[in-house]
Amino acid sequence: MHVSLYVADLAATVNFYTAFFGQPATKIKPGYAKYVLDAPSLIISFVQNPERVHSNFGHLGFQVETLPELEQRLATARQAGLVQREEMGTSCCYAKQDKFWVNDPDGTEWEVYYFHEDAEFNDPRYQQEYDAAADTGQCCIAPAATAAVPVMAPMAFTLVDTGTSTGAACTPGGTCC
Repeated sequence: MHVSLYVADLAATVNFYTAFFGQPATKIKPGYAKYVLDAPSLIISFVQNPERVHSNFGHLGFQVETLPELEQRLATARQAGLVQREEMGTSCCYAKQDKFWVNDPDGTEWEVYYFHEDAEFNDPRYQQEYDAAADTGQCCIAPAATAAVPVMAPMAFTLVDTGTSTGAACTPGGTCC
């Protein structure tokens, strides 16, 4: 899978995702950064373009294969100060799950979860949200990202100054990604 997101501050984004993914960016160019992950299988790129940043589209997430993997990712995210909330043993979207959430510097929410089993009912909190959003078909709506962005510890690498250009650095059908 490939995802490309617009970001306001590439350096802050690279610092956040290097801590969250536990690996450095695969490619960093002026106004552009890319990560290639094996687990989960994901290619995600970030294009600096503050005018096109929209963080309220929902959320992104990935399912881990084992509880120890979730625990390891949670410990790493805690150590980096990224965790916004934890939900262990919850039933959401008609599935029993353990999960945690982080928000990137632009407010994009990420859910990292382990699936235990299907469930016949959502936890009451989620069921109320689901009932309230029945017309939109949403399920297990995460609370909106807070305005405050966690302050990241400095990383051990230096980014190239990308300047303040706000023009599109990557266009559909282009070859930059």
